[in-house]
Amino acid sequence: MFDLTSSKLLILAIVALIVVGPKDLPILLRTVGKYLGIVRRHAAEFRAQFDEALREAELLDLKKEIEGVGHEVRSTIEQGGTAIDEHVMTARTELDGVIGGRPRPVEGEDEPPAAGASGAEPPAPSKSEAP
Repeated sequence: MFDLTSSKLLILAIVALIVVGPKDLPILLRTVGKYLGIVRRHAAEFRAQFDEALREAELLDLKKEIEGVGHEVRSTIEQGGTAIDEHVMTARTELDGVIGGRPRPVEGEDEPPAAGASGAEPPAPSKSEAP
């Protein structure tokens, strides 16, 4: 934008020396330097705020992306669970068909086994009934 070469700086210095004068030139240069420092500080502050806003926007995008991945993982786990449940139900149905449709008593249940049920042993004779 501003292409300042050494020849242009020399021309500016000669014009400033003629217009301002040699006595007030150091004061002018000090004032110009002071205001350039203020402008640079404001530019740096603006750049820092702008960079922070960009980081926040990037973080929000990253957060949305991570949430999307989390939803995908949850749905995959749910689908896997559903598939496992289907396999378990299929296996249970097949086992029920093999057993004969009767549920097997679980050990430790209070219900006595059915008479004549497979796997049921006749009670052992007691000593008093022995001949």
